[in-house]
Amino acid sequence: MTAHSTFAPPPWLRNPHLQSILPTLRWRHPRVARRARSLLSLSRPVVLDCGEGVRLLGQLAEAPTGIAVGRDRRRATPDPESAATTAATADSVGRPLVILLHGWEGSAESAYVLSLGAYLFERGYDIFRLNFRDHGATHALNQGIFHSCRIAEVVGAVRRIQALFPRRRLSLAGFSLGGNFALRVAARAPREGIALDEVVAICPVLRPQATLAVLDRRWSIYRQHFLHKWKSSLCLKQKAFPDQYDFQRILRLNTLTAMTEELVLEHSEFPSLDAYLDGYAIVGDALADLQVSSHVLFALDDPIIPARDLVALARSARLSVVSHDLGGHCGFMERTSGESWADRHVAGILGASAVAPPGTKE
Repeated sequence: MTAHSTFAPPPWLRNPHLQSILPTLRWRHPRVARRARSLLSLSRPVVLDCGEGVRLLGQLAEAPTGIAVGRDRRRATPDPESAATTAATADSVGRPLVILLHGWEGSAESAYVLSLGAYLFERGYDIFRLNFRDHGATHALNQGIFHSCRIAEVVGAVRRIQALFPRRRLSLAGFSLGGNFALRVAARAPREGIALDEVVAICPVLRPQATLAVLDRRWSIYRQHFLHKWKSSLCLKQKAFPDQYDFQRILRLNTLTAMTEELVLEHSEFPSLDAYLDGYAIVGDALADLQVSSHVLFALDDPIIPARDLVALARSARLSVVSHDLGGHCGFMERTSGESWADRHVAGILGASAVAPPGTKE
């Protein structure tokens, strides 16, 4: 089930906290954006109907027909039509499509999403970067607030993307909570009529209770980071729906556990915090019936997702786990610039070398 990879960062970059923090540092984003300029210039917003009145926003990047994507590619003017109309009418069998899922309080614009997206885009894949509810600039799209058990709408988004591209090979890759969502989508895909080639989860949340305990009791730097981002998100939600929400009491709380419990009891159908956390755990039998080829990439020194929970994953013939002693949380950085080792590893799983256009090696 578990194989050791070949990730070998230089000695100065082996600290798990440095590995975890480096990919998210603000100064790194412009560097990643420069690498992702082809992806970004050809990205167009698409609002997906996910069923039951839910809408999610994503960014779709398709390479123009006949134009190679790479450092030497000539510039192309994006089609002025909306992405949704284009997708529905231009169902071509060509570049496979990969849906990317960000982590909690990240977005389709997160540096790690852009890094993987750019790397795959230049190697023969079209990319759909999906925002979860209330992530990115989407707080006004849906009245209900985000929580991690909203798997039905993410399944609905993937189903809708497939309906727009019925003849495309479709794969899914996610980071942290996005990796958790990706594996839950994989488990539900066959009965939902979704055909997925491959699913890759990078450092997915395994047992939410364990992750919440680590964030609140061990590493204050991560707790403060997520408290700040989550509270900012709730303020945006309250501003979008002032008659529906008043989060003033919740915003005064200073632990993720207390905030989560308050929101669960006040704004969800779950009777308790544990019932909610169990609702999106992927340990035990949650992945036992996987029929989609699925892969977990994990760092045993991850300071946020306890590695001990890996052994609690169901032993499915369709699930492979690649672990390494080093890498931190969604890090796998070998240097401060350029793609990550995880980017290359995901590309290898998806078979990017088989579809890469000429002239795209870096």
